[in-house]
Amino acid sequence: LVATTIVENGLDIPNANTIIINEAQNFGLSDLHQLRGRVGRSNRKAFCYLLCPSMHLLAPDARRRLQAIEQFSDLGSGIHIAMKDLDIRGAGDMLGAEQSGFINDIGMETYHRILEEAVQELKEEKFKELFKDEKGPKDSWTRDCVLETDLELLIPSSYVSETGERLALYRELDEVPDEEGLERFRSKLVDRFGALPPQVLDLFEAIRLRWVGQRMGFEKLVVRDGKMIGTFIADQQHPFFQSEAFTWVLEALKDQPRRYRMYEKAGTLRLSVQDVKNVQQARKALAGMARVAVG
Repeated sequence: LVATTIVENGLDIPNANTIIINEAQNFGLSDLHQLRGRVGRSNRKAFCYLLCPSMHLLAPDARRRLQAIEQFSDLGSGIHIAMKDLDIRGAGDMLGAEQSGFINDIGMETYHRILEEAVQELKEEKFKELFKDEKGPKDSWTRDCVLETDLELLIPSSYVSETGERLALYRELDEVPDEEGLERFRSKLVDRFGALPPQVLDLFEAIRLRWVGQRMGFEKLVVRDGKMIGTFIADQQHPFFQSEAFTWVLEALKDQPRRYRMYEKAGTLRLSVQDVKNVQQARKALAGMARVAVG
Protein backbone atom coordinates (compact mmCIF):
# COMPACT_ATOMS: atom_id res chain seq x y z
CA LEU A 1 0.00 0.00 0.00
CA VAL A 2 1.53 3.29 -1.14
CA ALA A 3 -0.53 6.41 -0.51
CA THR A 4 -0.68 9.84 1.09
CA THR A 5 -2.54 10.52 4.35
CA ILE A 6 -5.80 10.11 2.44
CA VAL A 7 -5.70 6.50 3.64
CA GLU A 8 -6.79 7.66 7.09
CA ASN A 9 -10.17 8.62 5.67
CA GLY A 10 -11.32 5.03 5.51
CA LEU A 11 -9.48 3.32 2.65
CA ASP A 12 -9.96 -0.41 3.22
CA ILE A 13 -7.67 -2.87 1.42
CA PRO A 14 -7.78 -6.09 3.47
CA ASN A 15 -4.83 -7.71 1.68
CA ALA A 16 -2.48 -4.80 2.39
CA ASN A 17 -0.17 -5.95 5.17
CA THR A 18 2.65 -3.37 5.16
CA ILE A 19 2.68 0.40 5.50
CA ILE A 20 5.74 2.66 5.51
CA ILE A 21 5.29 6.10 7.03
CA ASN A 22 8.05 8.47 5.95
CA GLU A 23 9.12 11.31 8.28
CA ALA A 24 6.82 9.91 10.95
CA GLN A 25 7.97 12.55 13.44
CA ASN A 26 5.93 15.15 11.53
CA PHE A 27 2.61 13.36 12.05
CA GLY A 28 0.27 13.78 14.99
CA LEU A 29 -0.40 10.85 17.27
CA SER A 30 -3.95 10.35 16.00
CA ASP A 31 -2.68 10.50 12.40
CA LEU A 32 -0.14 7.77 13.09
CA HIS A 33 -2.78 5.63 14.78
CA GLN A 34 -5.20 6.01 11.87
CA LEU A 35 -2.52 5.34 9.27
CA ARG A 36 -1.32 2.24 11.06
CA GLY A 37 -4.89 0.97 11.14
CA ARG A 38 -5.05 0.80 7.35
CA VAL A 39 -3.10 -2.49 7.33
CA GLY A 40 -3.76 -5.73 9.13
CA ARG A 41 -7.46 -5.59 8.30
CA SER A 42 -7.72 -9.31 7.60
CA ASN A 43 -6.15 -12.47 9.00
CA ARG A 44 -2.71 -11.61 7.58
CA LYS A 45 0.04 -10.44 9.91
CA ALA A 46 0.74 -6.76 9.26
CA PHE A 47 3.71 -4.44 9.68
CA CYS A 48 3.98 -0.67 10.13
CA TYR A 49 7.40 0.93 9.60
CA LEU A 50 8.00 4.45 10.90
CA LEU A 51 10.89 6.26 9.21
CA CYS A 52 12.40 9.17 11.11
CA PRO A 53 15.78 10.71 12.07
CA SER A 54 17.68 9.43 15.09
CA MET A 55 15.56 9.71 18.23
CA HIS A 56 17.98 12.03 20.03
CA LEU A 57 17.60 14.55 17.20
CA LEU A 58 13.83 14.79 17.56
CA ALA A 59 11.85 17.34 19.52
CA PRO A 60 10.63 15.98 22.89
CA ASP A 61 6.97 15.89 21.81
CA ALA A 62 7.78 14.10 18.55
CA ARG A 63 9.82 11.53 20.44
CA ARG A 64 6.96 10.94 22.90
CA ARG A 65 4.49 10.49 20.04
CA LEU A 66 6.63 7.82 18.41
CA GLN A 67 7.19 6.06 21.74
CA ALA A 68 3.44 6.07 22.38
CA ILE A 69 2.55 4.61 18.99
CA GLU A 70 5.13 1.88 19.59
CA GLN A 71 3.88 1.13 23.11
CA PHE A 72 0.15 1.01 22.34
CA SER A 73 -0.05 -1.36 19.40
CA ASP A 74 -2.81 -3.81 20.32
CA LEU A 75 -6.45 -3.93 19.37
CA GLY A 76 -8.44 -1.52 21.53
CA SER A 77 -5.49 0.78 22.24
CA GLY A 78 -7.29 3.84 20.88
CA ILE A 79 -8.35 5.12 24.31
CA HIS A 80 -4.78 4.86 25.61
CA ILE A 81 -3.47 6.75 22.59
CA ALA A 82 -6.12 9.45 23.06
CA MET A 83 -5.12 9.89 26.72
CA LYS A 84 -1.44 10.00 25.77
CA ASP A 85 -2.22 12.63 23.14
CA LEU A 86 -3.91 14.74 25.83
CA ASP A 87 -0.90 14.18 28.05
CA ILE A 88 1.50 15.39 25.35
CA ARG A 89 -0.50 18.34 24.00
CA GLY A 90 -2.18 19.32 27.25
CA ALA A 91 -5.85 19.88 28.00
CA GLY A 92 -5.57 23.32 29.57
CA ASP A 93 -7.37 24.56 32.68
CA MET A 94 -10.59 22.55 32.46
CA LEU A 95 -12.42 24.44 35.20
CA GLY A 96 -11.43 27.97 34.26
CA ALA A 97 -11.39 30.36 31.32
CA GLU A 98 -7.64 30.11 30.89
CA GLN A 99 -6.85 27.42 28.33
CA SER A 100 -3.33 26.64 29.46
CA GLY A 101 -2.09 25.32 32.75
CA PHE A 102 0.34 23.08 34.58
CA ILE A 103 -1.08 19.85 33.13
CA ASN A 104 1.91 19.50 30.80
CA ASP A 105 4.22 19.39 33.81
CA ILE A 106 2.42 16.74 35.85
CA GLY A 107 0.74 14.58 33.18
CA MET A 108 -2.89 13.90 32.34
CA GLU A 109 -3.37 10.97 34.74
CA THR A 110 -1.98 12.86 37.73
CA TYR A 111 -4.02 15.94 36.82
CA HIS A 112 -7.19 13.84 36.63
CA ARG A 113 -6.48 12.25 40.02
CA ILE A 114 -5.82 15.63 41.67
CA LEU A 115 -9.02 17.03 40.16
CA GLU A 116 -11.03 14.03 41.37
CA GLU A 117 -9.61 14.33 44.89
CA ALA A 118 -10.36 18.07 44.99
CA VAL A 119 -13.98 17.52 43.92
CA GLN A 120 -14.41 14.73 46.49
CA GLU A 121 -12.93 16.94 49.22
CA LEU A 122 -15.41 19.70 48.39
CA LYS A 123 -18.27 17.19 48.59
CA GLU A 124 -17.10 15.94 51.99
CA GLU A 125 -16.36 19.32 53.55
CA LYS A 126 -17.69 22.55 52.03
CA PHE A 127 -20.79 21.00 50.42
CA LYS A 128 -21.28 18.13 52.88
CA GLU A 129 -24.98 18.87 53.44
CA LEU A 130 -25.69 19.00 49.73
CA PHE A 131 -24.12 15.59 49.08
CA LYS A 132 -24.94 13.91 52.40
CA ASP A 133 -27.10 11.23 50.72
CA GLU A 134 -24.57 10.43 48.02
CA LYS A 135 -22.62 7.22 48.56
CA GLY A 136 -19.09 6.78 47.29
CA PRO A 137 -17.83 3.76 45.37
CA LYS A 138 -18.58 0.69 47.52
CA ASP A 139 -19.11 3.06 50.50
CA SER A 140 -15.34 3.49 50.68
CA TRP A 141 -13.83 5.57 53.47
CA THR A 142 -10.52 6.13 51.67
CA ARG A 143 -9.86 7.11 48.06
CA ASP A 144 -7.14 4.49 47.75
CA CYS A 145 -5.57 1.72 49.79
CA VAL A 146 -1.89 1.09 49.11
CA LEU A 147 -0.81 -2.55 49.36
CA GLU A 148 2.77 -3.52 50.19
CA THR A 149 3.84 -7.17 50.17
CA ASP A 150 6.72 -9.50 49.41
CA LEU A 151 4.34 -11.98 47.76
CA GLU A 152 4.56 -12.63 44.02
CA LEU A 153 1.66 -10.57 42.68
CA LEU A 154 2.35 -9.83 39.04
CA ILE A 155 1.73 -10.55 35.38
CA PRO A 156 4.69 -12.84 34.57
CA SER A 157 6.76 -12.28 31.44
CA SER A 158 6.09 -15.91 30.50
CA TYR A 159 2.40 -14.98 30.20
CA VAL A 160 2.70 -11.50 28.59
CA SER A 161 6.13 -11.14 27.03
CA GLU A 162 6.11 -7.46 26.03
CA THR A 163 7.13 -5.10 28.84
CA GLY A 164 5.10 -2.20 27.46
CA GLU A 165 2.02 -4.39 27.22
CA ARG A 166 2.38 -5.56 30.81
CA LEU A 167 2.69 -1.95 32.02
CA ALA A 168 -0.45 -1.01 30.09
CA LEU A 169 -2.32 -3.95 31.65
CA TYR A 170 -1.18 -2.94 35.15
CA ARG A 171 -2.43 0.58 34.50
CA GLU A 172 -5.76 -0.71 33.23
CA LEU A 173 -6.14 -3.10 36.17
CA ASP A 174 -5.46 -0.31 38.66
CA GLU A 175 -8.43 1.60 37.23
CA VAL A 176 -10.90 -1.32 37.51
CA PRO A 177 -13.63 -0.05 39.87
CA ASP A 178 -15.56 -3.17 40.87
CA GLU A 179 -16.02 -6.94 40.57
CA GLU A 180 -17.87 -6.61 37.27
CA GLY A 181 -14.98 -4.68 35.76
CA LEU A 182 -12.52 -7.22 37.13
CA GLU A 183 -14.44 -10.04 35.44
CA ARG A 184 -14.32 -8.18 32.12
CA PHE A 185 -10.57 -7.69 32.56
CA ARG A 186 -10.15 -11.40 33.37
CA SER A 187 -12.09 -12.42 30.26
CA LYS A 188 -9.97 -10.10 28.14
CA LEU A 189 -6.74 -11.65 29.44
CA VAL A 190 -7.99 -15.20 28.88
CA ASP A 191 -9.13 -14.32 25.37
CA ARG A 192 -5.80 -12.74 24.43
CA PHE A 193 -3.22 -14.73 26.37
CA GLY A 194 -4.84 -17.95 27.55
CA ALA A 195 -5.51 -19.45 30.99
CA LEU A 196 -4.49 -17.26 33.93
CA PRO A 197 -1.36 -18.28 35.85
CA PRO A 198 -1.47 -18.38 39.69
CA GLN A 199 0.41 -15.06 40.00
CA VAL A 200 -2.33 -13.23 38.08
CA LEU A 201 -5.08 -14.86 40.15
CA ASP A 202 -3.27 -13.66 43.28
CA LEU A 203 -2.98 -10.20 41.72
CA PHE A 204 -6.77 -10.13 41.32
CA GLU A 205 -7.12 -11.10 44.99
CA ALA A 206 -4.84 -8.18 45.87
CA ILE A 207 -7.19 -5.80 44.02
CA ARG A 208 -10.13 -7.19 45.99
CA LEU A 209 -8.14 -6.83 49.22
CA ARG A 210 -7.57 -3.14 48.46
CA TRP A 211 -11.31 -2.64 47.91
CA VAL A 212 -12.13 -4.17 51.30
CA GLY A 213 -9.34 -2.07 52.82
CA GLN A 214 -10.95 1.10 51.48
CA ARG A 215 -14.28 0.06 52.96
CA MET A 216 -12.61 -0.53 56.34
CA GLY A 217 -10.86 2.86 56.43
CA PHE A 218 -7.32 1.69 55.68
CA GLU A 219 -4.96 3.95 53.76
CA LYS A 220 -2.26 1.28 53.65
CA LEU A 221 -1.98 -2.49 54.09
CA VAL A 222 1.27 -4.42 54.53
CA VAL A 223 1.18 -8.21 54.11
CA ARG A 224 4.54 -9.65 55.05
CA ASP A 225 6.19 -12.24 57.33
CA GLY A 226 2.95 -14.07 58.07
CA LYS A 227 0.98 -11.07 59.27
CA MET A 228 -0.90 -8.02 57.99
CA ILE A 229 -0.62 -4.48 59.31
CA GLY A 230 -3.22 -1.92 58.31
CA THR A 231 -2.81 1.84 58.73
CA PHE A 232 -6.06 3.69 59.34
CA ILE A 233 -6.98 7.20 58.14
CA ALA A 234 -4.43 9.62 59.59
CA ASP A 235 -7.02 12.18 60.75
CA GLN A 236 -8.38 10.72 63.98
CA GLN A 237 -11.25 13.24 63.89
CA HIS A 238 -12.46 11.71 60.63
CA PRO A 239 -16.12 10.51 60.65
CA PHE A 240 -14.87 6.98 59.96
CA PHE A 241 -13.96 6.55 63.63
CA GLN A 242 -17.62 7.09 64.55
CA SER A 243 -18.87 4.76 61.82
CA GLU A 244 -20.26 1.24 61.82
CA ALA A 245 -17.16 0.04 59.98
CA PHE A 246 -14.89 1.06 62.85
CA THR A 247 -17.30 -0.60 65.28
CA TRP A 248 -16.76 -3.84 63.35
CA VAL A 249 -13.02 -3.48 63.92
CA LEU A 250 -13.51 -2.98 67.66
CA GLU A 251 -15.75 -6.05 67.81
CA ALA A 252 -13.07 -8.14 66.11
CA LEU A 253 -10.53 -6.93 68.67
CA LYS A 254 -12.87 -8.00 71.46
CA ASP A 255 -13.76 -11.38 69.94
CA GLN A 256 -10.25 -12.43 68.84
CA PRO A 257 -7.69 -10.52 70.96
CA ARG A 258 -4.89 -12.97 70.16
CA ARG A 259 -5.19 -12.47 66.43
CA TYR A 260 -6.12 -8.78 66.20
CA ARG A 261 -4.22 -6.00 67.96
CA MET A 262 -4.58 -2.23 67.64
CA TYR A 263 -1.80 0.21 68.45
CA GLU A 264 -0.63 3.73 67.63
CA LYS A 265 2.56 4.55 65.76
CA ALA A 266 3.75 7.86 64.28
CA GLY A 267 0.43 9.46 65.18
CA THR A 268 -1.73 6.94 63.29
CA LEU A 269 -3.79 4.00 64.47
CA ARG A 270 -2.73 0.61 63.13
CA LEU A 271 -4.24 -2.85 63.17
CA SER A 272 -2.09 -5.97 63.30
CA VAL A 273 -3.57 -9.28 62.13
CA GLN A 274 -1.68 -12.51 62.83
CA ASP A 275 -1.59 -15.71 60.76
CA VAL A 276 -1.85 -14.09 57.32
CA LYS A 277 0.28 -16.00 54.82
CA ASN A 278 -1.26 -14.86 51.53
CA VAL A 279 -3.64 -12.29 50.05
CA GLN A 280 -6.57 -14.72 50.21
CA GLN A 281 -6.19 -15.01 53.99
CA ALA A 282 -5.71 -11.25 54.26
CA ARG A 283 -8.93 -10.55 52.37
CA LYS A 284 -10.81 -13.15 54.39
CA ALA A 285 -9.63 -11.56 57.64
CA LEU A 286 -10.77 -8.06 56.62
CA ALA A 287 -13.93 -9.22 54.88
CA GLY A 288 -14.93 -11.08 58.03
CA MET A 289 -14.81 -7.82 59.96
CA ALA A 290 -16.55 -5.91 57.18
CA ARG A 291 -19.40 -8.45 56.93
CA VAL A 292 -18.47 -9.10 53.30
CA ALA A 293 -18.91 -12.53 51.71
CA VAL A 294 -15.69 -13.98 50.31
CA GLY A 295 -15.99 -16.16 47.22
